[in-house]
Amino acid sequence: MSSLRRIASAAAALAITASGLVLGSAPAQALENGLLRTPPMGFNNWNSTQCRAEFSETMIKGIADIFVSKGLKDAGYTYVNIDDCWALPARNSAGDLVPDPARFPHGIKALADYVHAKGLKFGIYTSAGTKTCNTAGFPGALGHEQQDANLFASWGVDYLKYDNCNNQGVDAQQRYKAMRDALAKSGRPIAYSICEWGQNKPWTWAAPVGNLWRTTGDISDKWSSMIGKAQTNRGLAQYAGPGHWNDPDMLEVGNGGMTAVEYRTHFSLWAMMAAPLLIGSDLRKASDDSFAILENTDVIALDQDPLGKQATVLSANGGLVVYGKVLANGDRAVALSNETAATATISTTASATGIGSAASYTLKDLWSKAVRSTTGTISASVPSHATVLYRVSSRGGTRYEAESATLSAGGTVDANHAGFSGTGFANGANAVGSYVEWQVNGPASTLTFGYANGTAAARPVDIAVDGTVVATGVPFPPTGAWTTWSTVTRPLSLAAGAHTVRLTATTADGPANLDYLDVSP
Repeated sequence: MSSLRRIASAAAALAITASGLVLGSAPAQALENGLLRTPPMGFNNWNSTQCRAEFSETMIKGIADIFVSKGLKDAGYTYVNIDDCWALPARNSAGDLVPDPARFPHGIKALADYVHAKGLKFGIYTSAGTKTCNTAGFPGALGHEQQDANLFASWGVDYLKYDNCNNQGVDAQQRYKAMRDALAKSGRPIAYSICEWGQNKPWTWAAPVGNLWRTTGDISDKWSSMIGKAQTNRGLAQYAGPGHWNDPDMLEVGNGGMTAVEYRTHFSLWAMMAAPLLIGSDLRKASDDSFAILENTDVIALDQDPLGKQATVLSANGGLVVYGKVLANGDRAVALSNETAATATISTTASATGIGSAASYTLKDLWSKAVRSTTGTISASVPSHATVLYRVSSRGGTRYEAESATLSAGGTVDANHAGFSGTGFANGANAVGSYVEWQVNGPASTLTFGYANGTAAARPVDIAVDGTVVATGVPFPPTGAWTTWSTVTRPLSLAAGAHTVRLTATTADGPANLDYLDVSP
């Protein structure tokens, strides 16, 4: 886990005065803290306990135990987070927050140590205001940012949820940047969750401030609330990516207010939207059905896909919604979601997902685990409030889109020439040595590169596998236009396992525009 970068100039620091003004003429620089390259997975007690007496050290330790004993840790759940009501209503004489000794008799550091000993991480809560959200009036962090950040770091906190109550009208960006800067100076990597409820459109400004930001108000354990949060969040895909995620609030799976069908839809849509998967139910009381939903590793894999793409809406008609999600290995995920009160047939096509042309495709139903093939149609009869979730693969090989490639300096992933597969193509720099590189999996016998070359001359490249050049001066001939796409195929044996495939330009024109790499057995 990389350490947080410090702010480069003290002149950029933010200070909060009694009037709420910002001191200092330069804005704080963006921090890249290296955390949450995939959406966070874990637990938060609020949805199941709120401030009731059962929220305690005993409960949180029990949750950490269950993470290990029931396989949640192995499935990827990492963070055990506590919410509001953990502190006393007043700071001590030194101005520090004090854990409630009735709830946490051994203190927060001891609890964090217990969680860490399980191989898990620990999260805490406060508010970007003078008090937190609970009516008991627990102290917030406004004006105490550095003191509280240092205290959290000394306790071993790994994750901070920072709420929005009692903010005294101070500008939201100012308040959340102040805590960002305080966490950066605390000396400990702490994932930063901005709980601003979407009031000031944080998706437009929070990427350099926090690792995730709430896009909605609080969720509740009923269908109308959950699907409403999904409807708000699903239009914000362009703002999400590794290290900065849209957050439609925590999971309600297992709390009892929805049916199993509705909870599967809840979990499916959160995974498609690359949302945090923070369990909100008391796992000590959860049913086997709830664990089966929460531990569906095929669905979790969509949420945790390293490409970090949030699903987009491919179609929406009268409550029948089709979502599509680009995955790092070139596959697509498709959700057919029925928001209506009656069973309905929902359909799309492989072509609509951008996966590219193939003779046939494999569809794996991620809930039933049934596998079938199709020549292009993706369709299902979907019951009311249900979601059918497929992983779609081109049969006979794996496609790696340009969006998942690494480009040398000056290269970009663009979308200004139509006809490409996926969501963009690799436009390498016009220079000798400019490269495009994919991480792929073998075994394979053939590599096929989709490309366009709108010039009158070929654009040759050297092909290297795992650092060794295996083909020199491979031509990518003109295609007639930048919107005309063709392929170059090379026989090449790859052993089973992970490999790096790099195309390096050998002329000053750089490589052709590269759309994808197909790896075929």
